Amino acid sequence: MTNSVRLRFRIYFAILMVVILVGMLGMILFEHRSPLDALYFVVVTIATVGFGDIYPETPVGKLLTIGIILVGVGCFVGLAASALDLMIEKRERDIRMRNLNMVVGVFFSEVGTRLIRCFSVHDPAADQIRAVLVVSDEWSEEDFSRAAAVLHAHAGTIDSRSVDLQKLEVFLSSRKIFMLSLFENPQIIEHEGFTPLLQAVFHLAEELSARKTLADLPASDYAHLSGDISRVYGLLVPEWLAYMKHLKKNYPYLFSLAIRTNPFDAKASVIVRQTRK
Repeated sequence: MTNSVRLRFRIYFAILMVVILVGMLGMILFEHRSPLDALYFVVVTIATVGFGDIYPETPVGKLLTIGIILVGVGCFVGLAASALDLMIEKRERDIRMRNLNMVVGVFFSEVGTRLIRCFSVHDPAADQIRAVLVVSDEWSEEDFSRAAAVLHAHAGTIDSRSVDLQKLEVFLSSRKIFMLSLFENPQIIEHEGFTPLLQAVFHLAEELSARKTLADLPASDYAHLSGDISRVYGLLVPEWLAYMKHLKKNYPYLFSLAIRTNPFDAKASVIVRQTRK
């Protein structure tokens, strides 16, 4: 619905601009008004203020004013209504996204953080991103943006042969019902980053459980699983960073725990060692 409201807003705005320009041009040509007086007259007419200090004197000017009133006033009202709809929809979407981010938080508590710990130790280039992912209370929007840029350039290729696939399969199988319950949320598709991640994790779980054995697989099959694992890892870390940013902005107490359990911080500890003043 948001797209249709935006389209309606743009159409009303475009028509209103045409009405203003045509109205100004007509007032200048037929009523011999200055550009400023012409703009003033068109605006007060469209806004239905009508001070009466400037008014059309020629027949063409009067007809032009009738057109401005019939088209311009309607577009002005439509534009205002569309702008209000956009503001309401944005507020409602922000509320939905906050609720969805609670779902994302549960995912990372149950599945995501553990997967990051599992995969990051097998990432040969993990040191390139580890230093920029030690999130702290002092982080600003610029810090999160810089970290996101580093992640965007990070390949994050995981060799499945270095991962304990049997242990990974057991873990993901134990979380299948939980992940299916997340798909039951009808609004989950609105979260553009999390939905592909959830699909990729579930697909990896299906790939692992579909094999009778995860040992002594052909090289081609290991390569296939490497692609599935790397896909999950590549989606997982940026989404984790976005979730950390959300917590920093909206839930400081949850952000505190997330910092103390940061899978990229070797010094992270859930135990609070220093009391803040």
